[in-house]
Amino acid sequence: MTGSFMQNNQFNFIKKQVDYIKESNRKNSDPSVIRAVRQLAQAKIVELFPAVTKEQMQLLDFSHCKTDSEFDQYLQQLDHYLIPISQLTEQQIKKLFPKAKKLKVPDLSNIDYHHLTYLSWTDISTNKKYIVYENNQQLLGIECKYTIVSKKNICSFCNSFGEVAYLSTITKAKKAKNPDYYKAIGNFICVDSTKCNRQITSLDYLNTYLQEALNKQA
Repeated sequence: MTGSFMQNNQFNFIKKQVDYIKESNRKNSDPSVIRAVRQLAQAKIVELFPAVTKEQMQLLDFSHCKTDSEFDQYLQQLDHYLIPISQLTEQQIKKLFPKAKKLKVPDLSNIDYHHLTYLSWTDISTNKKYIVYENNQQLLGIECKYTIVSKKNICSFCNSFGEVAYLSTITKAKKAKNPDYYKAIGNFICVDSTKCNRQITSLDYLNTYLQEALNKQA
């Protein structure tokens, strides 16, 4: 029996490839074009799982899908194989932000840990946004200044266009000649972190951002 083997971002990537196929089916009547889109999508999906087993390969195979409904069923089946992130406790979160004495922790009882890459919430009273992310079984926490912007933009985390806020965090960069040098890191991030978690397909930028913000080595 195959257990969970897929992260949230990987599932989102597969869902995006399925959307490309659905769009191609609607726009193209040339069977060769549709076949090329399907083959490319399948290759990209398999590439995500270099250590895939025979059973997992069968689950990832969508060659039997022809209609939108069949692709939806394919995604629903894969949804059962998502690996949830570790469930968080209020104590764990507060430990990540020791300087925030009056930290308001979100309700953790209704969180969908299967469809979560990072946890984020906003404290409107202080215009602060908090981000919690698990990397290599280590919890990381970032506190940012949070500013809503009037124009839509591309989110740095999920690379999708939509309603965003500007986040700014200060990191102390090591410079021998100027030990008091501080560097500000700014990003546009989805206002709705739940939506962002449903759209993020790669962890590359998120990992790079946290390593730089926390002054950690890659």
